[in-house]
Amino acid sequence: MYFYGRKGRDHATTADGGPEGEAHQVQARSLSQLQPVFDEVQDWMEFLDYPYRDVFAVLLAFQEAAGNAFRHGNRGDPGKHVQVTYHVSSSEVLLAVEDQGEGFEPDHVPDTLIRDNLDRPGGRGLFLMRAYMSWVAFNPKGNCVTLCRRRSAS
Repeated sequence: MYFYGRKGRDHATTADGGPEGEAHQVQARSLSQLQPVFDEVQDWMEFLDYPYRDVFAVLLAFQEAAGNAFRHGNRGDPGKHVQVTYHVSSSEVLLAVEDQGEGFEPDHVPDTLIRDNLDRPGGRGLFLMRAYMSWVAFNPKGNCVTLCRRRSAS
């Protein structure tokens, strides 16, 4: 797996369960079918009194990951689905977004902060995921991204 984050390669999770218990899995064939999942993650985070900046960060990164999975991973094929696994606990939010595509090499995505890449249309979603989450990991194939956001201090 490829790990990115401000905390180095420390990606241990607490898995304290939160009030909802175990992780949830959903399959969707379009981004609009995931709207109830975005809403549920937000509801749980608000129920657990996460700071607004955490809720914003998770929803932004989650929507970027899901959009990339449908658009780039599955190449818009309505016959393919995206699988989302999510878990909201009192200390962190874990999300995994897996598409049915061929995958990609995340280290080969051009750095959007380099002057020559400022006008390029791609790579910003990946940049935002890395910037807003505590850590980001990709499976070796490159078709599944796992996102973690640890609770910020209130």
